[in-house]
This record gives sequence, C-alpha cells and structure tokens, in this order.
Amino acid sequence: MAIPDSLALFTGLGLSEPKARETLKNVALSTQLREAATQAQQTLGSTIDKATGTLLYGLASRLKDTRRLSFLVSYIASKKIHTEPQLSAALEYVRSHPLDPIDTVDFEQECGVGVMVTPEQIEEAVETTINKHRSELLMERYRFNMGLLMGEARAVLKWADGKMIKHEVDMQVLHLLGPKVEADLQKKPKVVKAQLEETAKTPGKDVENGEPACQTLSLMEQLRGEALKFHKPGENYKTSGYVTTPHTMDLLKQHLEITGGQVRTRFPPEPNGILHIGHAKAINFNFGYAKANNGICFLRFDDTNPEKEEAKFFTAIYDMVTWLGYTPHKVTYASDYFEQLYAWAVELIHRGKAYVCHQQGEELKGHNSLPSPWRDRPVEESLLLFESMRKGKFAEGEATLRMKLVMEDGKMDPVAYRVKYTPHHRTGDKWCIYPTYDYTHCLCDSIEHITHSLCTKEFQSRRSSYFWLCNALDVYCPVQWEYGRLNLHYAVVSKRKILQLVAAGAVRDWDDPRLFTLTALRRRGFPPEAINNFCARVGVTVAQTTMEPHLLEACVRDVLNDTAPRAMAVLEPLRVVITNFPSFEPLDIQVPNFPADETKGFHQVPFASILFIEKMDFKEEPERGYKRLAWGQPVGLRHTGYVIELQRVVKGPGDFVESLEVICRRADAGEKPKAFIHWVSQPLMCEMRLYQQLFQHKNPEDPAEVPGGFLSDLNPESLRVVETALVDCSVALAKPFDKFQFERLGYFSVDPDSCPGQLVFNRTVTLKEDPGKM
Repeated sequence: MAIPDSLALFTGLGLSEPKARETLKNVALSTQLREAATQAQQTLGSTIDKATGTLLYGLASRLKDTRRLSFLVSYIASKKIHTEPQLSAALEYVRSHPLDPIDTVDFEQECGVGVMVTPEQIEEAVETTINKHRSELLMERYRFNMGLLMGEARAVLKWADGKMIKHEVDMQVLHLLGPKVEADLQKKPKVVKAQLEETAKTPGKDVENGEPACQTLSLMEQLRGEALKFHKPGENYKTSGYVTTPHTMDLLKQHLEITGGQVRTRFPPEPNGILHIGHAKAINFNFGYAKANNGICFLRFDDTNPEKEEAKFFTAIYDMVTWLGYTPHKVTYASDYFEQLYAWAVELIHRGKAYVCHQQGEELKGHNSLPSPWRDRPVEESLLLFESMRKGKFAEGEATLRMKLVMEDGKMDPVAYRVKYTPHHRTGDKWCIYPTYDYTHCLCDSIEHITHSLCTKEFQSRRSSYFWLCNALDVYCPVQWEYGRLNLHYAVVSKRKILQLVAAGAVRDWDDPRLFTLTALRRRGFPPEAINNFCARVGVTVAQTTMEPHLLEACVRDVLNDTAPRAMAVLEPLRVVITNFPSFEPLDIQVPNFPADETKGFHQVPFASILFIEKMDFKEEPERGYKRLAWGQPVGLRHTGYVIELQRVVKGPGDFVESLEVICRRADAGEKPKAFIHWVSQPLMCEMRLYQQLFQHKNPEDPAEVPGGFLSDLNPESLRVVETALVDCSVALAKPFDKFQFERLGYFSVDPDSCPGQLVFNRTVTLKEDPGKM
C-alpha cells in the first residue's frame, strides 16, 4: 500500500497526522497496524470509530507474537474487547499462553468478554469508596487525591469503562462538596517534615539518572524471590518481549528436566583487563541473585579475542570474584564450546540465516550501512567459503560470517565469525576464526542453561539478536535482563585509558591505590564487605547510577570501624623528652584494640622517657581555640594515664624546633587537660602513602568539563609519600593487607611493597572527622 493510502488509513483510526507520519517511520509497527486496520474494516466497514482505532493502535504497538494479531483484531472489531483493561488482559493472556490452540473460553473469562457493568454498579462502587474517605474529603476538599477514589472503584469493577467511573466520581464529589471555592484552587502545601526525615535516613545519596535504591534492604533481600519481578525458571515466555516459537515449550520442558527448576546465572568477563568498581555491582548482582534464590552462578571467561587476552587477567579476575566472597559453581570458558559454536554456525548457514561476506571493516561500521552485496549468495557457496575461512585461506578482514537480522539499534547483519591469526591461550593454533560476542554470548548461556542472563543496559540493543539466534537454531533461549551501570565521579575505569595513565607515569599499574579497579581498592585497604555493602546501598537500579566516592568511603569506614584494631603512628615526628619520667625502665602500656569494646583484647606498647608526637600537636604561639600542647597548656598522653607540661623548647639553626622538654604527672593528680594526643615511643620507622582523588573534576572524561582531556586533569596532590613516619611496635609483625586504625590519622593497610624491617602503609580513608582537626 502506498504511503498516502497508509497515512489516510492511520488518520482514519484517530491518529493525528504527525503521529501517523511518525508511525510510518517504524516499519514493523506500521506493517502490523496496517494489517490490523485492514482486517477490522472487513467487519466494521471503511469507517472505524476512534475508540476502536485506539485499541487497534495499542494492539499493534504492544503485541510481540504476530501470530495472535488476527485473533485479537477479531475480538476488537466485534466489540467483545472494547476497553483498555480488556486489551491489556488479552495481551497478557497470549503472552503467557504461547501454544496453540488458545482456549477461547478461558481467554474470554480472563479478559472480561461479555461482562456487563451497569451504571448502577458504578454508582454503588463509587459511593462506597467516597464514604470510606468521607472525612478526608471534607477536610481537604478538592485538594484530595481523586485518583485514589477512581483506583479503588476500578479495583472493584475491573471491566468498567474508566470514563464512566471518572464521570461518576466527579458527580458524587460535586454533590458532597459543592462547587469549588477560592481556597480549593490553592496548591496543597508540601510536607516538609516528612521530606527532611526521609533525607536524614539516606544521607549523602547522589544518584544521577537513576532510581532511588532501597536503603533499608540488604542486597540479598533486594534480590530474593519476587523482589525484582523476574520470571521463574521455565516461565521464560511470561517475560515481556520474549520471542516464542513452536519449539519453545518443548525446549523449556527439557531445560527444566536438566536444571530441576534451579536459578542459574553467570558472570562473563572478558579476560583483557582488570575488574573495576562497576564490575563489583555485576558480580554482586549475578552471584547474589543466584545465592539469594538458592541457585548457582558460573564464572565464564568470554575468551573469544586472543589478541587482547593475557593469563594474568584470568587469574586476577578469579581472585577478585573470590575476594568479594563468592565461589563460582564452575569456571567455564567460551573456548570450551568452540566446536559446538562452529557446528551451529554451519547449521545457521544451512538454514539460510547466515552468509559469508567480504565487506571490509570500515564498510561494516555504523548503523546505516548498506546491505551486503553477498547477503543472498547461495547456501552451498557460503558453506564452502566458511570452511575455507576455518582452513586459513583468507587473510584477516577478507571474509566474515554474518547473521541475517536487523538489531534493535538499527545495526544490520552483525558479524558472527571473523578471521584472526593469533594463537589462543587455551586452544593454541587450532582455530584461525573466532566467534564474536553477539554470536557467542547467547549460545553459551543456552549451553549452560542459564535462566537469567543479567547484563548492563548497553547490551539492551543486543537483546533482539540474543532471542533471534537461539530461536533460529531451535535451542533453549534464556531471558536477558538489563540493569544500570555503576559509575563513580572523579574516576576513569576504561581499560584503554588506564593503560594511558600507566604509560604517562600518572599511576604505577592497574593496582595503583588511586584507581578504582578492584585490585587497586584491595591494595588501598578497602574490605570486600564494604564494596558489597556499597553495591547494596546503590541498589539494583535499571538506570545508570553515578555515585560520589565519599559514599563508598563511608561504607569502608563502617566496616573498618568494627574490624581494624587501633594503633598509634606519627606522620611528622617531634621529639619529646620527659625530664621527670617516673621509672628508669620503659613502662608497658596496655592499649585496647577497640576502645569501645575492650573484650576484643589489648596490645602492649612501651612508654619511655623519650617519645614522639605530631609536630602539629605543639605550638609556641597558639591561636585562639588551640587545645593541644603549648606554654601553660598541658595535654594528656592517650592510654598512659599521664599528662605532660612544657618546660623547654630546644631549637636548632633557623629557629627550628628540634625537641621539647616536658614534665609529667598522673592525670588524676590535677586538673583534666583540654586534649589528649597520640604518641609513640621506641617506634618503628615506616613509609606512609597518603592518597587523594586522582582527578580534579567530577567528570574527567567530559570534554565540556575538561577540554584538555583526562590526562590534563590529574591532581598533583593525589599522592603524598611520608618516608620517615613512625609507628608503635605493636604492628611489627603485620602482613600485607593487614588493616589498622592509626588514632586520629585514619585507616591504614599494609602495602605489598613492605619488606622485613620496613613496613609500608597505604591510608585507606581518613577518619570521619575533618583530617584538618588532627
């Protein structure tokens, strides 16, 4: 049918001309709507009323199984389905009953066919609802939420006409309240108190383009059972958008026999880089959903690009998954299935759904590329050429195997196989053709009988190819579910850009503690529990979420506050001599590992006549409000029970303070000092690395914010190394990744660079207090 005829047909259904023209741009929708309208005209004649036209448009735009179009149009044209609730029920019914034949009696019962709702029934239901809310209505009058009245009446009369319910609500409310007065026209005041209380419950939340996460539920609670509205195993066909075939139900039956109805997920990273904070959400989602629902999760390496894969990445990825506390049911590789994938590719060609193409890489890029001139080449020819590809008779880029479909983003005929003469880390030189993600992903999910294929939102455009490929081969088809990516401000996580940072000397390697790779966070001292808690706080959102780093740091503090034993360290030592020290020998001081809970034990530190304090804890000429050591202002020494008072300041060249001489007294022998400070005596010298954010701007990759590129945005103060810090001897036997709270300084972790006699500490996070108040 010509476009002018289609335009007239669509406007005849009640669509505005702009809406009709917009519909014509969508080939699938316009084809389905045209078929629906043409069929309806056979029953109703050339003129279709607007109400029926609206239902036909809703049907055409929402129906996924085109086999049911004629069946449903017949019910609309015959006025058996004449309301939106009936249409919604009908669409849900055909979606959840994909097999032929449809039980028409059951269908009509579920869709309210033949159910008559009288005006008297509507009047009675509305009257009951209004009486229920009578007092609130009289108090709030027309500022009351009238939608609540309509909703409750509609719940009682499921198949009633919505316009009739609204009219009856309007009439009865007018009869009760009378006409509107000037006060009714004023806006309802906002409940400020409730908003403040809600804000207090979720401090510091910064979610951009995302949905607010539930702060009161643990990750397991968010993922358990019906919380996510996911399908049950074996009920894939009930998922919106899932494509069924005549083989679907048999394949699902076989699937259930193999899995026993068990939830199965997988985490499928590419082994070409190190995992970052965004992957932590993916790990928690995939492993967590399986765990929360008594299922299993595979760790599957998507090793289909041998050029970029290295053995160290396989090891690092596995280590990070287990570090976060998850144990894979099984570790698998896409390369485990190369033989099966190749056999299926041959079958795809046999079925006329794939072909060998010789277009070059540049010709394949973009979403509006021209159809391949080889798209319709004979099946036998493609089979021979594909075999030649496998035997190495084509150079890289000379031939690809492409699938015959148009993806949701408009990309046409995605590549299934390409030629690569790079030895594979597991299969060696056996293969010179390798499958792509678009081809491999869904088929590996099918082989492993994954029930829920969970992936980030950018893969939504691949969903059509996911369903298409499984159905084209008549194999079990899992369901792909998408969720939003997790990003952080002041961070770069791209593999390519991290390599640029390393090459530029801005960071040492993938595990530099200023990065947000998981290996870097582990090295900095972030506990895995804190990262998991952060993912739970973010929640399982559908939209992309960008969080502030301080929210992650808050989760770190929460964990370390309960798990990191206390010790004392000094960054900038100032020597102090106690001239009246009460003993010839050092005293042994018992320091609680956790001052708030002394049942967790103590450690012993020496207290001698010579000790060291922070330089900033002494001032000869203190400003107003200064509470630490100064002339005439004694301070207490933490955990000792002693107070020291300044007697003499020893200076060297340039009026530089070299040491202090003080006297001490028992803390209970006089006035309580204004402050207690930390100290060390007979300490160990160590190196301390203090970190700040790597970038100066929130979005270092945004050209509008950083025109010079992310490498121009580096923070020169992101790393400060203190090579002559002092720490008490209680940490002498500490091992890499052991964690401590150094009192008043922050939480620290032992760096792997440490060696016997020379400990190196990374500051994980500062304390909650402003570090300037030390």
